[in-house]
Amino acid sequence: MATGISQALKEGLTNNSTASVETQDVPKKEKLVLRNRAGESRSPYVQGHKNNPVAWQLWGEEAVELARRENRLLFLSVGYSACHWCHVMERESFENDEVAAILNEEFIPIKIDREERPDIDRIYMNFVQATTGSGGWPLNVFVTPDLQPVFGGTYWPGPSNSLTTSFEDQVNFLGILDKLSTVWKEQEDRCRQDSSQILQQLKDFAQEGTFGDRLGEGGDTLDIELLEEAYQHFISTYDSQNGGFGSAPKFPTPVKLSFLLRLGQYPQVVLDVVGDAECRNAESMAITTLRKMARGGIHDHVGHGFSRYSVTTDWSLPHFEKMLYDNAQLLHIYLDAFLLSRDPELLGVVYDIGTYLTKTLARPEGGFYSSEDADSYYKKGDSEKREGAFYVWTKREFENILGKEAEPILSAFFNVSSHGNVSAENDAHDEFINQNVLAIASTPSTLASTFGMKEDEVVKIIKDGKAALLAHREKERVRPGLDDKVIVSWNGIAIGALARTAAVIKGFDPEKSEEYIASALKAATFIKEKLYDEEARILYRIWREGRGDTQGFADDYAFLIEGLIDLYESTFDESWLHWADDLQQTQLTHFYDTTGTGGFFSTSASAPHLILRLKDGMDSSEPSTNGTSASNLFRLSSLLNDDSYASKAKETIRSFESEMLQYPWLFSSFMPALVAGQLGVKGVVVGGAGEVGAERIRSFERMPRGGVMTFARVSGEGGWLRERNELLRSFGTDGRGRVLVCEEGVCREEGVVEVETEGGKAGDVSGVVPSVEEGGVSVKEEDSVVAGSTDTTVKS
Repeated sequence: MATGISQALKEGLTNNSTASVETQDVPKKEKLVLRNRAGESRSPYVQGHKNNPVAWQLWGEEAVELARRENRLLFLSVGYSACHWCHVMERESFENDEVAAILNEEFIPIKIDREERPDIDRIYMNFVQATTGSGGWPLNVFVTPDLQPVFGGTYWPGPSNSLTTSFEDQVNFLGILDKLSTVWKEQEDRCRQDSSQILQQLKDFAQEGTFGDRLGEGGDTLDIELLEEAYQHFISTYDSQNGGFGSAPKFPTPVKLSFLLRLGQYPQVVLDVVGDAECRNAESMAITTLRKMARGGIHDHVGHGFSRYSVTTDWSLPHFEKMLYDNAQLLHIYLDAFLLSRDPELLGVVYDIGTYLTKTLARPEGGFYSSEDADSYYKKGDSEKREGAFYVWTKREFENILGKEAEPILSAFFNVSSHGNVSAENDAHDEFINQNVLAIASTPSTLASTFGMKEDEVVKIIKDGKAALLAHREKERVRPGLDDKVIVSWNGIAIGALARTAAVIKGFDPEKSEEYIASALKAATFIKEKLYDEEARILYRIWREGRGDTQGFADDYAFLIEGLIDLYESTFDESWLHWADDLQQTQLTHFYDTTGTGGFFSTSASAPHLILRLKDGMDSSEPSTNGTSASNLFRLSSLLNDDSYASKAKETIRSFESEMLQYPWLFSSFMPALVAGQLGVKGVVVGGAGEVGAERIRSFERMPRGGVMTFARVSGEGGWLRERNELLRSFGTDGRGRVLVCEEGVCREEGVVEVETEGGKAGDVSGVVPSVEEGGVSVKEEDSVVAGSTDTTVKS
């Protein structure tokens, strides 16, 4: 696809030649004068460009019509608030008068928040990845008035870039603007013709992966062996020294870690195919990675939460933006890792992330904010922002804040030195000179030996020192900018993660459990009241200073449905399951491919200004919409005894057959549903009262996520769930405690319930997590310090 006008532009940008064409006089028309409209947007990211000399327009019919009337290319610049390189390009180019003059006079410049409009972002990111071989943000694309892509890329150095030697292989943005404006004037027909051809190739490519039966195999080849193939691929890319996969930059990849943790929790049939030793190794790979991340610089050791990714292979230097969707997914992963390993260090990280979600990102009225920026002012009164300024420390600061007794110990613990711990090769903008990113480099026992102290004394010094650093940071530093949008899809992940965490810790920390479940309930209630049209049964994607105009996309439904099922299974409040059922029907109505091979389009058929409807199949920084939806459908089918949902789940899996057969490791989020399609879904229902049902519920709450399994509770007579699921109409109405196990529409009542408590299967935490009656569980102070928690004891 790197042919046609895009290739010609790349070649032409290296010289000053232009095509020779005949021209003729045309009547002059009144000159268009654009004004910057970014301040009219509700997006903090777009609003942040309201003072640029670039006359940014807002995405929509008015801007598109303007481009058609003026016959200009549109320049789409897509980014988000926490994006470091988006801010760099703004400083270098969009605040530059020369760049602004060309954009305003020759193009229709539009600034887009990718979190508000992931549909636009996906379409043009596909184009950029196909034509350049890579993608990222900021995403910058020139498109015709008919919205067909002409040329695009990510970060381009601007006129005020002082480090052009670092980007010598990249073309200067001014050169791109000059060439594009010339080519559009002199070779418009070629631009349109080539962009049409590229668009058709994109459409063909998008369809290829969803021809579920094009190999003539009808889905029968999608079997459990794909899990073994995915596992083998992850082994081949695993970094055994540092954890994680591949080299720098290194991302947490929660979807991969979830796959590895869940592998050994499937039915024995799966373990027989993959291998018991392999499943244990998969768990080890994931837990090792999680420990390395928790001790690395990607983890905020003074405050809470994780940054987006690490610049280095050892997790020591992050890009410092923090995203809701990363931290919400990591809460799920660390919770499962704790349930499998019983490691108090990992439990400390669970609390750390839970605190970050409920204290920093929680909106007082309900819901969770989107992100925090990477860049900030180092101290009050500064005029320029620096990356990571809120998080980094000098040796002198450690000495002044901690004092002569504590400073050497914490400096050794966090690898702090007088010349800083960030190498020059990772400091392109000289922002980290003499600065230290905190990462755990030692243990309290080692430090005790080194400094000739008792270990508990070292632990107390570290704990008190971290508290002093946090107090100083909160008082003296300027907190990074907060993107206070509430995004439905990301909130859905957070709701589910907090609900599951609350259920797990309820027995030994009821106070914190109540805090977490209250935050999840508050978020779900807020979305239902403010971002859901109950009459039309549709979601709206964004809340900021009011409900946004953009209706929800398929991922908003997928992740919210998943979160609501988790919320139901943590509270057994049928209203959340009822709403999940309603949302599932809406998602099927507006996004399901009823005329093709099945599966969910990202956008509805009625969405305006879309040149391409895509199906989100492969996992990325978030799980695949279709993989998540397939699991949702199986879970709802089991809970509600609705075979139509199971049928749609199987169709969704089959629609990605050809791609999954070739690259199963890119479809990790499909694997639980793939197993469910092969082996069925096990559903447990507790009815009536008594200790039998209560013990079964406690056992379920302590289980890590594995295959697709469901758990329900019914009591009394009547209720929505009894009406929706005819198998439960009379079950447990006599008040006696009963347990019903349902698989593939057949249910059997258990006469005797055996619950393993001591030395049971992996994931049973009864040995490490006593019930509330036992008075709580203590976490060793060393473990808590290593985990990064500011608390040393988990109290009941």
